[in-house]
Amino acid sequence: MKLKKLFIAGALFAGIASASAQNIKSEIESKAYSDPIAPVGNKMLTVPPVVKPILNQWMRDTYVTYGPDGNYYLMGTTTSPTSIPKMNDGLYLWRSDDMKSWEALGRIWSLEKDAAAWQKNGIPIKPGGHAVIWAPELHYIKSKKQWLIIACLNGKNGSFILRSTSGKPQGPYENIIGNANKPIFPEIDGSLFEDDDGKVYVIGHNHYIARMNDELTDLAEPFQKFIETPYHPEPYIEGVYMVKYNRKYQLLQTVWSVKKPDGSYSYLRAAGEDDNLHSYDVVVAEADNIYGPYGSRYPAILQGGHNDLFTDKNGDWWSTTFFNPRGECGKIFPVTCRPAVVAVKWVEGKLMPDRERNNKFYGND
Repeated sequence: MKLKKLFIAGALFAGIASASAQNIKSEIESKAYSDPIAPVGNKMLTVPPVVKPILNQWMRDTYVTYGPDGNYYLMGTTTSPTSIPKMNDGLYLWRSDDMKSWEALGRIWSLEKDAAAWQKNGIPIKPGGHAVIWAPELHYIKSKKQWLIIACLNGKNGSFILRSTSGKPQGPYENIIGNANKPIFPEIDGSLFEDDDGKVYVIGHNHYIARMNDELTDLAEPFQKFIETPYHPEPYIEGVYMVKYNRKYQLLQTVWSVKKPDGSYSYLRAAGEDDNLHSYDVVVAEADNIYGPYGSRYPAILQGGHNDLFTDKNGDWWSTTFFNPRGECGKIFPVTCRPAVVAVKWVEGKLMPDRERNNKFYGND
């Protein structure tokens, strides 16, 4: 029994090494872990089959936001118009007033013309090719009336934040001071979150968070890890995003489910199980404090991973998706790597797809 307690304590120390001593002690005493069972086959939690691409554009990591001008803005991991998939030369943006018809606003930031020297060091997909910019997000910071973009580079070259110099979502954009000469966050999948008091936070892959300064030019504090209720052991997790609902912080992350020998599905992805990938799922955890502790994660949107949440002009909630081609779930999609939106709702404080609104939006009611 003593050996078991030591093992659990050691795992927790490894997962929250950057947290305070008091928080570490609290986590150890609670011995709490999230349930890793993946509810594969649950139609209520799965992206409804009626959902289809809203734009015929190769894209991963779809991101949509509703702007103060009454328009929706769309971006993601894209290709340039003249390149093959998985190559790009900058950031591209689309605009719509109904999420159905999209106007291409073109390239709003160029690797060649606008990037700092360090940003041009991304690993090319092939000799002479361009670096790849992954997972860009466009955020309107209400308290500052500023548009910011956060994105990352392949080749472990980190994440960066851009500021619109025109006050318009289409830019032009420039690097903020904090990443003029280096990444502001050393890993991939960065995101931004503006709290009710106007404070802005950088949310990062591998469970990191740091507050920005009031001028939004740099960080105001070092990155630290969220205090979470992890899986045991913690698998690879990505696609982090945060919203606030019911006055509580909602931490969204993406994790693959894998099929186990006994036929069950789990989020505990062991080494060598990449061939068993099944579904790219959104899991959610809730906290009263932005730094945590976050409660148990629950599966919210099956097959809809690396998403963002936004509200439309009526205040209804939506998620994005891109039809991930990997895993078993990718075999059911007629077309993969295309942007789409999924109507979602909160039921007893938990997020899930809204089948009725999806049927209405996609003309199947």
